[in-house]
Amino acid sequence: MRFTKSRNGALALLLGTTLAIGAAGPALASGTGTAGHHPPVACPSGTLDGSGLGAAIAGLPTAEATSAQVRLTTPAGCWTGAAGVGNLRTGTPVPRDARFRIGSVTKVFTATVVLQLAAERRVDLDAPVRRYLPGLLTADYNRVTVRQLLDHTSGLPSPKLPDDIEWSIDHRYDRWTQERIVREALRNEPVFTPPGSKQQYTNMGYIVAGMLIEKVTGHSYAREMQNRIFTPLGLRDTSVPGDDPTIRGPHAHGYQTVVRDGQTELVDVTNWSQSITPAAGDIISTLADLDRFSAALFGGRLLPAAQLNEMFTLPQVDDLDGDPAAYSIGLTAFPLPTGETLWVKSGSRYGYSSAIAATRDGTFRLAFSITSTDAKGDNPTAVSQAIITAALALH
Repeated sequence: MRFTKSRNGALALLLGTTLAIGAAGPALASGTGTAGHHPPVACPSGTLDGSGLGAAIAGLPTAEATSAQVRLTTPAGCWTGAAGVGNLRTGTPVPRDARFRIGSVTKVFTATVVLQLAAERRVDLDAPVRRYLPGLLTADYNRVTVRQLLDHTSGLPSPKLPDDIEWSIDHRYDRWTQERIVREALRNEPVFTPPGSKQQYTNMGYIVAGMLIEKVTGHSYAREMQNRIFTPLGLRDTSVPGDDPTIRGPHAHGYQTVVRDGQTELVDVTNWSQSITPAAGDIISTLADLDRFSAALFGGRLLPAAQLNEMFTLPQVDDLDGDPAAYSIGLTAFPLPTGETLWVKSGSRYGYSSAIAATRDGTFRLAFSITSTDAKGDNPTAVSQAIITAALALH
């Protein structure tokens, strides 16, 4: 089970870099032809020509994805659509306003709340984590700061779990506590030392940040998300599932390719406990809610200017490959050929791949979800690359 993400893989996913896609996966069940596009949520009227985006998701389901939902907002208008099937067994289309697992897009929500606490002077980003969570981390991490949790420069290791899909499927209903995850992680050596000297993307900093939110506020992570973000913004279809392995409300099923006895098949992995990624990858949402969140965040409605600027500031360090840091607090910076920077966050959980992206002023916003049949694989799907290419063509 992976707790880290390849920077190159994220770059390829979000900039549409041409990659060699692996051999085709399983043939899908017969009778699951492409469903017609439909608008899962209303978009403001405008002159945006979304034909390229429609073409990008046409032809689903395929061996690598069973469905896709896309929403693009630009100054010219908004386009939203969906294609594929929500259930391979019945062949029904993607439900309107379908919910999905947003994976690591969760980190943007977590970072926002920590930055709100910083604005309230309840948290100092440059204070050691031990000030707020005494005794949680071992002596090796006494110097780790709150900021380093959020910008992936802490050097915290991850738990070593079997990286085998059958093991993961067999253990998908396991319930993990935050304390257990941290305890298992700290059995391992630091990824690098000293803290703050390198950058390595990981869930661990955000798992600890979720614990910090609970300690500082005295409330659960779910309650703080609800009170600070979901309710104020009217995100009625966004939730923190906790130990509930289901996706409540309308949703598309997620599937995972598995090879058994030499035969490739798809396993329905819709129901899966997300307690292994608390505050790092567990939130469930919709396209409309993610777009509303992005608009509010980039528009300065959730954070004062000083704290919002932290999300657009990269640490001045290199990653483990020697490349300049690409991850800020909560987001990822990708320079465009125009010289502008696209601020992105992608996420994946078994059965679901998603991403949000926006320009600094928030006037160009993209959100999508794909039910990928190998969502945790190293390579992006062809449909994700097609979505990014079509969206950037409209920027």
